[in-house]
Amino acid sequence: MNLADKIRIIPDFPKEGISFKDITTLLQDKDAYQHTVNTLIETCKELRPDFIVGPEARGFVIGAPLAYGLGVGFVPVRKPGKLPCDTVLYEYDLEYGKDVLEIHQDAIKPGQRVVIADDLLATGGTALATAKLVEKLGGIVVGMLFVIELSYLNGKEKLSEYRVETLVEYES
Repeated sequence: MNLADKIRIIPDFPKEGISFKDITTLLQDKDAYQHTVNTLIETCKELRPDFIVGPEARGFVIGAPLAYGLGVGFVPVRKPGKLPCDTVLYEYDLEYGKDVLEIHQDAIKPGQRVVIADDLLATGGTALATAKLVEKLGGIVVGMLFVIELSYLNGKEKLSEYRVETLVEYES
């Protein structure tokens, strides 16, 4: 199945010059969504994770079914103030400012194997921040899986110390 055919391209969103890759059309297509999750499951099996970690919000719709299919736990990473228990945070730089992500401090134990899953790899900032949170807790990031990669933004370079797999690549 050609997953690129299931992804809607929206020109000039959220601002002029941006070509937004919208996965909602892929998620609405039950066959494409199942194919996506099943392909990621097959890719992930050899990594033998204890957990799938997904940053909000689209990381939830990719990571949770992946965790379910692998029979492992799912750990959400969220913006500040969204998790109800004690958290660990990681602040990181954006193109114009800073952002913060949090994870429950008891979500991952030292030595546990983690795969980070999200819909999109762009600049790599969110994925790297998520990896740093996992590592703060002593977890081992054994891989990162994305549905889409915007290779022209060079996110893989920022993630060069990790195994990164993507299903659909856009070069412009």
